Amino acid sequence: MATTALLVIDMLSPYAHEDVELLEASAERVVPPLAGLVRRAHGREDVELVYVNDNHGDFTASREEIEDRARKGRRPDLVEPLLPPHDCAFLPKVRHSAFFGTSLEYLLQHQGVEKVILTGQVTEQCILYTALDAYVRHYAIEIPRDCVADIHGDLADAAVRMMERNMRAEITGAGACLGG
Repeated sequence: MATTALLVIDMLSPYAHEDVELLEASAERVVPPLAGLVRRAHGREDVELVYVNDNHGDFTASREEIEDRARKGRRPDLVEPLLPPHDCAFLPKVRHSAFFGTSLEYLLQHQGVEKVILTGQVTEQCILYTALDAYVRHYAIEIPRDCVADIHGDLADAAVRMMERNMRAEITGAGACLGG
């Protein structure tokens, strides 16, 4: 059973939304360390690798369709290195939190997870709301700062401070996660 879950949130994006230029610059910095962290996590028995991705309002979209749209989007170079392995969980979501309207809570409980590592985009939105939902469910939280992308750096910094102070999140880097 896994005691830790690595959540990759909303990284399969077509990058076709407001403020996309700001997000792209941050995502460019995040993709390499996050891809390395995903490789280290994949296949470990003590880590549950879970992708949770926005379905962009298409409630009929399959995992393959979400991946395909992201690959055909504006920035396939940001998507290709982070395509999920076929043997990991993939949960579509519809709102900011990875818990809202998904089976994430059930999956984590079923696997015996005690700690979640939050990665992906956007720090001041989906990562923050997922952290709050994890905290109220009594999960330990770790956030590798170099594995979360933001739109507005000042808001992301404030969100990280809130997660650290109010939700007791451990703020680390990709190199420190999962024993480096």
